[in-house]
Amino acid sequence: MTPSKHVKPAKVRWWRLRPNPLRRRSYLVEAWLLIAAWTLAVVAAIGTGAWTALAVDRHVDALRAERHPVSAVLVEDAVRTVGTSDGSDSYRATVRWTAADGTSRTGLAHVDSSSKAGSTTHVWLDTRGRLVPTPVTAEQARLEGVVLAVWTAVGAGGTVLLIGRGMSARLERRRLEQWEAEWARVGPRWGHKTG
Repeated sequence: MTPSKHVKPAKVRWWRLRPNPLRRRSYLVEAWLLIAAWTLAVVAAIGTGAWTALAVDRHVDALRAERHPVSAVLVEDAVRTVGTSDGSDSYRATVRWTAADGTSRTGLAHVDSSSKAGSTTHVWLDTRGRLVPTPVTAEQARLEGVVLAVWTAVGAGGTVLLIGRGMSARLERRRLEQWEAEWARVGPRWGHKTG
C-alpha cells in the first residue's frame, strides 16, 4: 500500500461572491465591504498623499517668498555649537547687517566653520527684518514633500483598511453567534449523542 500524500486544496478566489446554496447573506455583505474598504483605502491614500505634497510645496514657496538674503559681517569668529544629525558640526557667530531702514542690527546666525571676525556672509531675513533659517532648496522641499506624502498616504489607507477589517471581524463574530444559536436549536433534534 502506498502512503497517501496530503494535497492542499486550491485557493478559491472571490468565493464570497459566487452563488452557493450554503452562502449566507453576511458573506456577500462582507465581500462588498472588503471591496469597498480596499477601494476607499486606495482613493484615500492617493488623495491625502497628493494633498500633502501640494500643501508642503505651497508652504515652502510661501516661506521662500517671505525670506530674502542680505550681506552681513561677522562680529566674532565662528564657534562650534553642537553636532547635527548628519554628523557635521554646526557653527554660530554674531553678525551685523544693515536693515532696510538703514539701521545697523546684530544677531546670532549659522555660519561656515571657517568664518572669522570681519568676513562677510549671507543671512536670511523675514519680512519684519528678523533673522530666520536658510530656506530649504527645491530638492530638499521635494524630498520633504514626498516623505510626508508617503507617510500620510500610508496612514490614511491603513486607517481605512483597519476600519474595514474591524467591521469584517464584527460580521464574523455575528455569524459565529448565529451558528451557535442554530446549533443549539438543531443539535438536540439529532437524537442520542455518543460520549
